[in-house]
Amino acid sequence: MTMNPSDKLRLRTETKEGRCTVYISGELDLEVASQMRAAMEPLVELCDRILTLNLKELRYIDSTGIGILISVLKARHARSGAFTVEAVPSHIRKLFDMTGITPFLNETGPSAAQAH
Repeated sequence: MTMNPSDKLRLRTETKEGRCTVYISGELDLEVASQMRAAMEPLVELCDRILTLNLKELRYIDSTGIGILISVLKARHARSGAFTVEAVPSHIRKLFDMTGITPFLNETGPSAAQAH
């Protein structure tokens, strides 16, 4: 059965308390990269608050997905905009550690304290 890319990746955005949070669930890989980029582009440009990615329900990320996170990080940095991640699952954290991006991702939220 062929899965529609939008079924693989689900995004929900919430803005409150000085923060734009994008809840990512499913899989972030090459197949859904354009969907993710299209969703993130306006937020990267226009969010005047902290932009946070909640990864609690992210099951899988490949190198393309990691590249998107790095692109968002760079774009936010270029605009002096805050960017954080929260609720990073342990299997995703291992990939971030292996690829060396963990030190660049400002992690917030209760899961950050529990994960270390």
